[in-house]
Amino acid sequence: MKCQKCDKPAVFHITELETGEVRELHLCEDHARAYLNQAETGGGEEPSQGGGLTGPLTVGQTADELALLDKKACDMCGITFFEFRNQGRLGCPHDYVQFERELEPLISNIHGATRHTGRRPDRAATGQPESTAELTSVIGLREAMRTAIGQEDYERARELRDQIRDIEARWHVPPKA
Repeated sequence: MKCQKCDKPAVFHITELETGEVRELHLCEDHARAYLNQAETGGGEEPSQGGGLTGPLTVGQTADELALLDKKACDMCGITFFEFRNQGRLGCPHDYVQFERELEPLISNIHGATRHTGRRPDRAATGQPESTAELTSVIGLREAMRTAIGQEDYERARELRDQIRDIEARWHVPPKA
């Protein structure tokens, strides 16, 4: 979908409710930032192209706050919030902790709750770890190993590789006879 003000892809899809009327806005990042700044300064400027972009955006974040949030990155996998917004996928289980404040309203809107209430998979039968903490630790070890290799600290990289193998060996379920 294209931005309502230019030919760039729309990355912000905003629904506003005004006096019982629903208004949808589809904006690229540049025009969304300008729209947010307009809302912050109280300008009631009409858009140059007819897209129905009048009135302030009722979002609790300014363009500057959004820019800072976009730079926030996960300590484990390194994914930024900007990458999550564009891809729609998180990088690791730790991202739910790292971006908890930002994800909670989103998850609540999508699922109606923030706690899982359904069945959980039998991870032992599939050879996966029971807790995400153990999986997250492996992700952190892999990142540390990449860093050690980048710094040409091959002894440290070997130790980290062995730790990863030990953890993954515990997850392996031998085939049933």
